[in-house]
Amino acid sequence: MMIGYARVSTDEQNLALQLDALRSAGCEAIFEDTGSGADDSRKGLADAVARCAAGDVLVAWKIDRLGRSTLDLVGLVEKLKGRGVGLKVLTGEGASIDTTRPEGKLIFAVFAAFAEFERELIRERTMAGMRAAKRRGHVGRPRKLTPHKLDHARQLIAEGRETKAGAAALLGVDAVTLRRALKGPDDLGGSPARGRCPASVRAGKAA
Repeated sequence: MMIGYARVSTDEQNLALQLDALRSAGCEAIFEDTGSGADDSRKGLADAVARCAAGDVLVAWKIDRLGRSTLDLVGLVEKLKGRGVGLKVLTGEGASIDTTRPEGKLIFAVFAAFAEFERELIRERTMAGMRAAKRRGHVGRPRKLTPHKLDHARQLIAEGRETKAGAAALLGVDAVTLRRALKGPDDLGGSPARGRCPASVRAGKAA
C-alpha cells in the first residue's frame, strides 16, 4: 500500500498540486500538514508514518516536505526501514529516491554518509565550544547568582543573620557555589551568630 504525505508552509499555499501528484502515483491514503518544516508538531507526518505497515511505501511530492535537515530525513528513513517500510519521492532533487529499488537505496546511502559527516561536525563544534568556554572559565549552565543576589548574601552573612550555607539555601544554590562566588573562607558549618555583633561592629566599638 502507498501512503502519501503532503505539506505546505502557510495557509495561503495550496496543497492541490501535491495531492494530485500523490493520487496519480497510486496513494490510497494521504496525510497533510500546514506549517514550516522546522515545526516539531507535524502531526500529519506522524500519522502517515504510524499508518505505514511492513511492505508499505511512504510517498512524498518533494524531499523537502519530509525533513528539516539531512539528519532528520535520514532518521525518518531509518525508522521506516526498521519497520520494513519504503520511501519514494516523486519530483525535485530527491526524485531518484525510491528505497524499494536498488538504485534508490544507493542514492540514500550517500545521504546517510553525509548525515554521519554532519553529526561528526556538530560533535566537533560542540567539543570545541566547551573547550573554549572552559578556557574562559565558563562551563556548564548559566550562573544562578546575579550581582544582586550576591550582595544580598554578603549582607546576610556580614550581619550575622545567616551562615554561607543558610544564605545559599535561601538563594536556591549550592553552598559550594556561593562560597566560590564570594571567594571567602570556608564557613559552611554552625548556626547564625544570634545576639553577637559582627566583627566590624565590635572593632568599631573597640576603637
